[in-house]
Amino acid sequence: MNEQNRIIAGILNRGEARIKKTPRNLRSMFFSAVMIIAFSSKFNAQSHPHHEEPIKNVIIETLDFAVQQSLQMARSLQNQPGVLPRTTDQFGKLKTCKPDWWVSGFFPGELWYLYEYSGNKELKKWARAYTGRVEEQQYTCTSHDVGFIINCSFGNGFRIMHDTAYNNVLRTAAHSLFTRFNSRIGCIRSWDYAEWSKQWQYPVIIDNMMNLELLMIAAREFHEPDLSDGAVRHATTTLKNHFRTDYSSYHVVSYDTLTGMPELKQTSQGYADSSAWARGQAWGLYGFTMMYRFTKDSGYLVQAKHIADFIIHHPRFPEDKIPFWDFDAPNIPHCLHDASAGSIICSALIELSQYVESNASHEYLAIAEKQIRVLSSQQYRNAFGCNGNFILNHCVGHMPNNSEVDVPLIYADYYFVEALMRYKKLNKF
Repeated sequence: MNEQNRIIAGILNRGEARIKKTPRNLRSMFFSAVMIIAFSSKFNAQSHPHHEEPIKNVIIETLDFAVQQSLQMARSLQNQPGVLPRTTDQFGKLKTCKPDWWVSGFFPGELWYLYEYSGNKELKKWARAYTGRVEEQQYTCTSHDVGFIINCSFGNGFRIMHDTAYNNVLRTAAHSLFTRFNSRIGCIRSWDYAEWSKQWQYPVIIDNMMNLELLMIAAREFHEPDLSDGAVRHATTTLKNHFRTDYSSYHVVSYDTLTGMPELKQTSQGYADSSAWARGQAWGLYGFTMMYRFTKDSGYLVQAKHIADFIIHHPRFPEDKIPFWDFDAPNIPHCLHDASAGSIICSALIELSQYVESNASHEYLAIAEKQIRVLSSQQYRNAFGCNGNFILNHCVGHMPNNSEVDVPLIYADYYFVEALMRYKKLNKF
């Protein structure tokens, strides 16, 4: 324990003895004040660039902060059943979503990761409670996002708790997702017909790579090779059709339902159809790294390395290693960075570093370490108890629609915590 942590522990221990008889709201105010002081002192230390804190200390301190911030968020919604955190409004007030919205499973998953880190029993209670809020989504066949929703929540819960009831939910959700697989095209459909999606016959987005993990887990746990075969076909079809010669990816590829061939390639949430939308590149990097983990197919590993190299060697990859919202945005460097893309890239690079030769491994980990340091700093991290109790700020959801721009996003927090945990486990501290 460093000197700052000893001081904080002393304050808490002395204060706890004095306030046991005070009202609960005053106790909460006391502990909040202590945490604000503690984390503010950390920010002041980081403002001196000549002193670089050991990465172990940065990660432990940030995870400790994430535990307290996430407990605050969980408590804030305990009397609002049926909703989960999503983002904030322009005034920093928490905005929620219903369980059927695509981001609903990220907060339960974040709680599971933080319980795994801390062993905090209250976190375990909230992880179970918020996971339960999305349980009915296992039957969803109308959206590919069932993979995000169920795998992040029930998937992490099962991994940590080995609860067979959780495993059964994963199986049901995997079969729900697989109803969207078209064998002629070789892909899982992303969006169903709606007024805004009539321009596409059979749209498949790069985000869909993330949902394949649910199929791979269910195939392994229940010995159902059809699920993994479908995931492999989807990944291989995506590899063939979603990427340009420089290994950047389109956001959307629409397929002709009769021929099974691509009929339109676009970038819906990026700057232009020809541009490299940052979070899209992150989804691809993470997805092909994950598919290599399950299949050991060298083609997926090569693709993941190509995507990683496109990102980290790009002339417009910024010095702080948190990408601009689109690598081809016209006003770089005077445009927004996207902490959500940075978090996903960071987590993916840490995993990818374990599968590649030493030189590439060191390079990927160096980038990931830089991203962790930057995201843990006051430049991107919220103050304790502020901004809806999210961990990170400065994310970009959907710039062309001016939706969720320069705000916290719950999936940024999830992948950031995952990155912290992956780095911690890799270095065994």
